[in-house]
Amino acid sequence: MAAITAAMVGELRAKTDAPMMECKKALNEAEGDMARAEEILRVKLGGKASKAASRITAEGVVTAYVAGNIGALVEINSETDFVAKNEEFMAMANLAAKLVAENNPADVAALAALPVDGKTFDDVRTALIGKIGENMTVRRFQRFETTGKLASYLHGSRIGVIVDYDAADEQVGKDVAMHIAAMKPVALSSEQVPAELIEKERSVAQLKAKEDAEKAVAEGKQPQSEEIVAKRVDGSVQKYLKEVSLFNQAFVKNDKQSIEQMLKANNATVKAFTMYVVGEGIEKKVDDFAAEVAAQMAAVKQ
Repeated sequence: MAAITAAMVGELRAKTDAPMMECKKALNEAEGDMARAEEILRVKLGGKASKAASRITAEGVVTAYVAGNIGALVEINSETDFVAKNEEFMAMANLAAKLVAENNPADVAALAALPVDGKTFDDVRTALIGKIGENMTVRRFQRFETTGKLASYLHGSRIGVIVDYDAADEQVGKDVAMHIAAMKPVALSSEQVPAELIEKERSVAQLKAKEDAEKAVAEGKQPQSEEIVAKRVDGSVQKYLKEVSLFNQAFVKNDKQSIEQMLKANNATVKAFTMYVVGEGIEKKVDDFAAEVAAQMAAVKQ
């Protein structure tokens, strides 16, 4: 059995907003596996734990660059929010997006090697690290080159979207980009939702059904038949697919229409999109402020 520390409990609570004791129970059940513990809390607490999916766990910015039918979306991370708001840091992020769009580097290493005024982009990054005293890294980027049109939307500097679309009215592209930033779909259609996400959702639904059956038996009630349980699980998965696929989502500016219906009404199509949320999936260091102060006081007394 893995040792469950207070720091682990605190981290899980910060991710899920679940009660402290529930977090500890979930970690014990998951034998210290953080991802598994989050899944257990989703089963037991439902919506209270769903915030884990959108929790931002690192600092930095997302920036976009679009020029005609070429564009790029870039995420650059920093250690603190303070640096993420620094003008020179933002200028470096904007430069990275422009370089990606114009040069089509194969990966982050290739971007780092691109020339900038007699230096490389990595030289620019390293110099800024030396000046500010905080580490900065290019995490990821996506480049677009299309025969259609591109629309971008930045929600502050923490969420960025680029949409590859076709429509006579450019407002359609802007509306779709803003919708994506708000509703965070994971794919264009249900068929394109990654299999691992579907299986995870199915697993959660099955665990929930099992828990309901055990509760029914404990209360002296007849549990649902396997056929009904299977239908419930499938229903949960289908509901999830509808919620996370762009075309099936209700349009944020008119919830009487789906995105697919809105596009059809405007004789428009969406070919692809990319959305980045700053720090998504990155574990952020959790500092114990009280321990840090105590350590500093002890050092002063020596």
